[in-house]
Amino acid sequence: MLAATIRVTRDLDAAEEAVQEAYVSALRTWGRDGIPTRPGAWLTTTARRQALNGLRRGRTAERKLPLLVTREVEVEESDPDAIPDDRLRLVFTCCHPALAPEAQVALTLRLVCGVATPDVARALLVSETTMAARITRAKQKIAVARIPYVEPEPAERPARLDAVLTVVHLVHSTGHTAPSGPDLVRDDLAERALDLARMLHRLMPDEPEVTGLLALLLSHHARRATRTDAEGRIVRLADQDRSRWDPVLIAEVDRLVVAALGARRPGRFALQAAIASLHAQAPSYAETDWPQVVQLYDALRAVWPSPVVDLNRAVAVAEVDGPEVALALVEAVAADGRLDRYPYLPATRADLLDRLGRTAEALADTQRALALTDNAAEQAHLQRRIAALSGRVPQRGTSGQS
Repeated sequence: MLAATIRVTRDLDAAEEAVQEAYVSALRTWGRDGIPTRPGAWLTTTARRQALNGLRRGRTAERKLPLLVTREVEVEESDPDAIPDDRLRLVFTCCHPALAPEAQVALTLRLVCGVATPDVARALLVSETTMAARITRAKQKIAVARIPYVEPEPAERPARLDAVLTVVHLVHSTGHTAPSGPDLVRDDLAERALDLARMLHRLMPDEPEVTGLLALLLSHHARRATRTDAEGRIVRLADQDRSRWDPVLIAEVDRLVVAALGARRPGRFALQAAIASLHAQAPSYAETDWPQVVQLYDALRAVWPSPVVDLNRAVAVAEVDGPEVALALVEAVAADGRLDRYPYLPATRADLLDRLGRTAEALADTQRALALTDNAAEQAHLQRRIAALSGRVPQRGTSGQS
């Protein structure tokens, strides 16, 4: 609705207001007349009508309306290079180079993709206050600098592509493991991200990073059904039933990865997809080609230095060189400080400490991870781990206490 309405208003605040008025109108009208056959179309039409009425009331109506009508005709009827989806079009529009990269991503996640501000903050590893201020500043800069909400021309898209890919990836990450809520997965966000990735690939099939992102998302989608059991409890990768993974999607991932890695210097999404493909094709967790996974993480660190990459690399190193070597790497990540809000840092350290027999320390880190997690499925998983570890920690006054 917002994406369709903003094509009329070219003004973010006016579009948001029109959408809210459409919801209010629906509450009033549907209660009296019943829900229409196509409620989404009804809401979108109402929001656009509200937006047009607002423009007619404004001082700029005479200047804007003729241009808007012309633009609509161009996009919908005459322009074969137009982005074919309102949501994807608005993602490209919000990723304007005049905005700081972090502002582009935050604004798009919040407004285009409907991710709540607290979840946007968790996805970007900042506080909710910082994220709210970042979104507000981005909207203010758009208004003050009069940045137009106009779809970029095909020649302008490559300059915005990295931010667009980042947005789609973060939408998927937010759906793949929901930062908050009762369920591990938010299917609506995961499906939305996959749809956007497929549209991007149709739009820009020769861009290796677009191909890599699609492969990465499909690899996760291929095993999504096995990540929780019938009761919604988390099933770790090592324990998932690989016979239930989707072989058709895994084969598609392999083809896409080969194409993406054919680039002269593979980018971060192509390399992440290659790592995910190795996991997807391994007969079991133990039989994963862990040395190659480590090599791919080394290549990923070279093109995209990140403490999250370093943490994930440490997990692979544990399978090659053992938990003690991996623990030293995790401690270096922790000393960096950028992952202080990231629950998978203490959770990973806890797993390594447990494998080294340092149960009391593993328990303490699992409790830290629990304090950083707002997803109910992850909380339940960590609580079960805490119960198991607690039963193995020597009690005070007993022999063997360290």
